[in-house]
Amino acid sequence: MSSSINSTESRPKIEYCIFDMDGLLKRIYTQVTNSTLERYGYKMTWEIKAGVMGKTSRMAAEYILSHFPKVKEDMTVDEFLKEGDDKREELFRKVQPMRGAAALVKGLYDAGIPIALATGSTYENFQYKTTHLPHIFSLFPSNCIITGDSPQVKPGRGKPKPDVFLAAANSLGRDVGTADECTENQKIERTKGVVFEDARPGVIAGVEAGMNVIWVPDSELLALDPNSNFGAKQVLAHLEEWNPQEWGLPPLQGFNHYPPGSEQ
Repeated sequence: MSSSINSTESRPKIEYCIFDMDGLLKRIYTQVTNSTLERYGYKMTWEIKAGVMGKTSRMAAEYILSHFPKVKEDMTVDEFLKEGDDKREELFRKVQPMRGAAALVKGLYDAGIPIALATGSTYENFQYKTTHLPHIFSLFPSNCIITGDSPQVKPGRGKPKPDVFLAAANSLGRDVGTADECTENQKIERTKGVVFEDARPGVIAGVEAGMNVIWVPDSELLALDPNSNFGAKQVLAHLEEWNPQEWGLPPLQGFNHYPPGSEQ
């Protein structure tokens, strides 16, 4: 990646942070989906997965089935979703978070930095994906957890639209306007926020929202288009490469920062 992407020049001082959720759990989706596809002699490639990331469950299922005609002939979208849900429910209760996620969220919480969650998952799915990780998700205020079916997000306005991130910022008491209306002062308020994302649609949504996006993609996803950052301010291998002090925050207790390229 270009060194200019991760340059420390002109970093704004941030005041609030918004996290995507499913990036913490991303390996589960590929594992479960492939367990279904392999019965038909298929396997989901990273090119296909890149098109799935950020979509609602139904939109993702429709997209996947469009690439695998034998599966589409044999299973409806609802059947594909049901099989996947049954397999994921057990696996979600065991999956561990992305490197640095727990310490970063806890460090921000302890430092009094407002945090919110913005996910395309439904609230029901959010609950069963996160019950085994209370040390992370209990730190987010309940009214600052914005899901794909939250009333603040209109149907069809999920990522890559900016609405979910704007709703998350508004839930923190930040006056950032809406996707349709934004004053100059509201634009300034948006620049005080950082978004942590792993998916390209989420990066695009955060950039369109006018916030500072930290992209933490899987290495295989990044390899598909290594010269594009989709407008992200930083592209990192893992969350521990993020330095809060570059963004005007104090050192976070319990959060270890390792510069990009270090061996830690």
